[in-house]
Amino acid sequence: MENGQFKHAGWKTRQIVAAAFGLATLLIVRTTAQAKDGANWLDRPLVGWNKPGAALPQAPVVTERRETLEKRCQLTSRRSTGAERAVDAAGWIAFLNYDQPLVREDMEIVGGMSAADGMCRPEGYNLFVFVGGRFAGVLSPAVMTSRLDGSSGAVRMLSPDRLSAEFARYKEGDALCCPSSRVSVRYRIDRASGRPVVEPIEIRTTRGG
Repeated sequence: MENGQFKHAGWKTRQIVAAAFGLATLLIVRTTAQAKDGANWLDRPLVGWNKPGAALPQAPVVTERRETLEKRCQLTSRRSTGAERAVDAAGWIAFLNYDQPLVREDMEIVGGMSAADGMCRPEGYNLFVFVGGRFAGVLSPAVMTSRLDGSSGAVRMLSPDRLSAEFARYKEGDALCCPSSRVSVRYRIDRASGRPVVEPIEIRTTRGG
């Protein structure tokens, strides 16, 4: 290959690399913006999003097939309890939050993911609450992605009708490992209608600001 051809090939390679870098940057920006949009509910006065007797939402459509995801991450959707089977039947991969069963009297909380990142951390996921075997609502009005703004942390069952969940709050420049702050949302189970429903009642900052 002549000198000019070498130069032309090098220029084309640099163009391809630059285009790929630009696309990757755009995807990161879009993903961050989408995650921020999904966490906006934590910045507003709490308004209930769950409805008594509502159906369990279907898992969102994702690009990676469920069978491929399960094989890649060596996942097996949990189906041990009625709640886990209901989450699985709605197209989610049922999992335990922090690998711990969340059950107290007639309340059970099950995680459900639709995708996973390269380290097999849940993406497009939510936490589903069941009371007396019936779906009572989700802990976030938007699906979450691990290590992004609004992703869930520890969940505590405070009483048969009270629970709390932590959520990460990221600011621009935060490392993915280390959100600037965390907030805690408290919920109650409203059983008055005979169809239990999860209602958010309080939000407070538990770390950072």
